Amino acid sequence: MTVTQWTEHVSTKRQRIAELARSQPELVFTSIAHLIDLEWMHVAWDLTRKDGATGVDDVDACAYARNLDSNLRALLVAFRSGTYVAPPVRRVLIPKGDGRKTRPIGIPTLEDKILQRAVVMLLECIYEQDFSPVSHGFRPGRSAHGALIQLDRAVRETGGGWVIDADIEGFFDALDHGMLRRFLDLRVRDGVIRRTIDKWLKAGAMDGGILRRSRTGSPQGGVISPILANIYLHYSLDLWFDRIVRGRTRGPVELVRYADDFLIIARDAGDAQGILAALSKRLGRFGLQLHSTKTRLVPFKQPPFRWRRENAAAMPWVEDPGTFDFLGFTHFWGGTKSGGWAMRRKTAKDRVARFLHRISDWCRVNRNVPIRDQHRILSAKLRGFGAYYAVTGNAKVIGTVRFRTGQIWRRWLSRRSQRGRMSWARFNALLHDFPLPRTRIRRLARRA
Repeated sequence: MTVTQWTEHVSTKRQRIAELARSQPELVFTSIAHLIDLEWMHVAWDLTRKDGATGVDDVDACAYARNLDSNLRALLVAFRSGTYVAPPVRRVLIPKGDGRKTRPIGIPTLEDKILQRAVVMLLECIYEQDFSPVSHGFRPGRSAHGALIQLDRAVRETGGGWVIDADIEGFFDALDHGMLRRFLDLRVRDGVIRRTIDKWLKAGAMDGGILRRSRTGSPQGGVISPILANIYLHYSLDLWFDRIVRGRTRGPVELVRYADDFLIIARDAGDAQGILAALSKRLGRFGLQLHSTKTRLVPFKQPPFRWRRENAAAMPWVEDPGTFDFLGFTHFWGGTKSGGWAMRRKTAKDRVARFLHRISDWCRVNRNVPIRDQHRILSAKLRGFGAYYAVTGNAKVIGTVRFRTGQIWRRWLSRRSQRGRMSWARFNALLHDFPLPRTRIRRLARRA
């Protein structure tokens, strides 16, 4: 059977599960693990990233693919029989932000990734019918740009007013296993699926040869982790906001969430203050805590007509609208050509600094690589940056990043030999033959 046929068969089964979940929102699935068969495992293999680092068993994709069919068959048998043993993830430290700090991540084994992908494919069929439209992170067909589009709509509908810029402290490490099990009980009670998820929750991490386990947190670095996080926040946050908060406010309120990063926009100051107080108590019931310094209430009222910040000194009674960061962008009120106001966005300063720091590190390490290869990689990095950040209103930042990338490239090319610095004339001649790409600014589509 071909890969296309496998995919079509699995897709048909997934559609049937989705239709059943959608038509019966109270249905609890007690027997669905049998749907994961060899065809399903092959599709999960195809969807699994092959170029990632290896886990604690040091097995890479090339070695696994040599006996792919038998390996997948053995994995499937272990999963169905309950003999599958979830290995601990390998914990490594990666640079954070500008590279001065690090954060730990977990690297599962390849088999763990494949089986987790297979289970995620099954859980998605059910929970995509339940999840709220305000949730955008790590969901099929949704993206960070979709969250930004919803934010635009929320600001227009509420008129701005006040923004609760929320930050859950260490969410992925604080997720309570007991609470997660109760949430899963509401929809999925299949014994094979649930025992396997429990094994991943308890697997722990191998850190410097020492196995560390925890009674809280989602599987580090696992494919399963994002959907478990979305399930947790769906019941602890999204439903509460939709069913309780919306019915108790004086003015319009909106929630925009991308994984554990979320904003609440309210027109009325009293509503915003009340929601923030209630939010802290609500999350506390589920073992979650708002970050004391990163969570803040931001005044985001639309400025008076034709008012400008440079006129603030002459108009001290007018409150200066604040700004907030969300999904890598700083959001603020900006003037329109017609003299009105609209919410604008530009790449947050820390994201620009992080990108340029990584460009500098790459150029330093690869300064003796042939120019043609350097140009190809730098162009790809710039295109990747632009693919996300090159949106309406952000042209100035995109141009600055392109110019600064050229400056960094020239600086490190100057250190290729002892002949001295590369002059701007020489560098401009080089750019004539190897131009850095200009990114086209795009308008975010009006659909989430």
